[in-house]
Amino acid sequence: MQKKILIIIGVVVVLFVALYFVLDYKNNKALEGSNNPYGTNDLDQATIDQLDDPNYGNQILPDELDEAVESGEPLTVYFYSPTCVHCQNTTPILAPLAEEMNVDMKKLNLLEFSDKVTRYGITSTPTLVYYEDGKEVYRLVGSQTEDVYTAFFEEYVLK
Repeated sequence: MQKKILIIIGVVVVLFVALYFVLDYKNNKALEGSNNPYGTNDLDQATIDQLDDPNYGNQILPDELDEAVESGEPLTVYFYSPTCVHCQNTTPILAPLAEEMNVDMKKLNLLEFSDKVTRYGITSTPTLVYYEDGKEVYRLVGSQTEDVYTAFFEEYVLK
């Protein structure tokens, strides 16, 4: 009886190890065949799943964000998390709208970089922020309607 239990436990352990290696192989293949703007292969699974989605292109890294804000150039940044349900609902509306309106909206993935952007005061996602002259001009927090995003772009970004 004890021998059967040990065999069962051994089989379960082998299956978990095999599953780990299969998932690791799958993720490495996904990273090889995609456009990875993050500069690392140590990404959360939710980020890996979005790498080839055009709605999540135009990423900005924290150091690039710091430089852009400090330069004083006008900048629109969409702070999101791939695991945020509200972001998952907002991005398919917001990203195409920004593209349609010719707004260069940078996207910053807080799942990967939340510890590096604390100075920007992002407390929830999604958050859309417009910077000018090195300062925040206006922000929208939470899911909004397409009309609200359109008004935001028209009033602050395309003025």
